[in-house]
Amino acid sequence: MRHGVAGRKFSRTSAHREAMMDNMVISLLRHERIRTTVPKAKEARKLADRVITLGKKGSLHARRLASKTVHDKDVLSKLFSTLAERYGARPGGYTRIVRIGRRLGDSAEMAYLELVDRPETAAAAPAEAE
Repeated sequence: MRHGVAGRKFSRTSAHREAMMDNMVISLLRHERIRTTVPKAKEARKLADRVITLGKKGSLHARRLASKTVHDKDVLSKLFSTLAERYGARPGGYTRIVRIGRRLGDSAEMAYLELVDRPETAAAAPAEAE
């Protein structure tokens, strides 16, 4: 039985997996939209929602807990200022997964992991670049 065993392993060591998830959350908060596989997006969504909730709290303790995941000072300040204001009234569900088809090389199912309520300029810019 698998009592209390949660999360995907992705055939990686625990240190590699944790670093990958931290980096994905930092990229998501910086760019507000990332392209990844569906299983990775589902795992990163959990961590991103927790970090955004810490940003909404705004206390010193919340900032120190969030800095364990978000190692970039610029992204951390964006989390506690811009994103905290944007999601202040929202009770949760800060991210969305949009499936975009399969990858050509290995047919892995791909998706966009993006923040909801993005400004229109941020939402239009990545679509033009692709």
